[in-house]
Amino acid sequence: MNINIETRLYGSFSLKSGNNGNIFFNTYFEKYNVNAIYKAFSIDNIELAVKSARLLNFGGFAISMPFKKEVLQYIDEISDEVKIINACNTVVNNGNGKLIAYNTDYLAIKTVLSEYIINELIILGNGGLARTAYYASDELDINYRVIKRSNWNDISSLKNKVILNCTPVTNIKFDLSNIFIDTLPTTDMGKKIHRIQAKEQFYLYTGIKIEENVND
Repeated sequence: MNINIETRLYGSFSLKSGNNGNIFFNTYFEKYNVNAIYKAFSIDNIELAVKSARLLNFGGFAISMPFKKEVLQYIDEISDEVKIINACNTVVNNGNGKLIAYNTDYLAIKTVLSEYIINELIILGNGGLARTAYYASDELDINYRVIKRSNWNDISSLKNKVILNCTPVTNIKFDLSNIFIDTLPTTDMGKKIHRIQAKEQFYLYTGIKIEENVND
């Protein structure tokens, strides 16, 4: 693709940027002939990052922790799911300079949870991603219980449960009778969740639905 004056800018803001978003979005921009480029940025000030995105007229950008809540102070409009979750991972420029906050993590978590038969879901964590799981569970009519730092030792007593890890903690010890769903981006399930939400981001940015299987 030739970059020109009409090329639209997209990107992501996080404390430590990676390359997955660059590969994913630039690959599909090219595949669907979208005149746009995507670049991940490492930042430590989300207010300045949003101001920069406004100044450069970004088409949209992704937000990673720990900025998913703070970014809402600098956005013009928030979607219904963000009002409930109080965390945003996707911002879209509506074309007139108005920045609108969405949460595509919620859709990814909801999609994954719907693949299981769950009597009671155990959600590990109470941060932004965990709140998306609370909301997704409510929408799916799944009963859930939250384990956080104050009652972390309860994990050892769990049996025959579905456990959803929404924390950055690794090597969690649990009884093997449980089904363990790990959202960490280094895990297979974490990669699947990221790809589902990235496809929804692509749709919000471009209006184009990526039709391939989420594991492609």
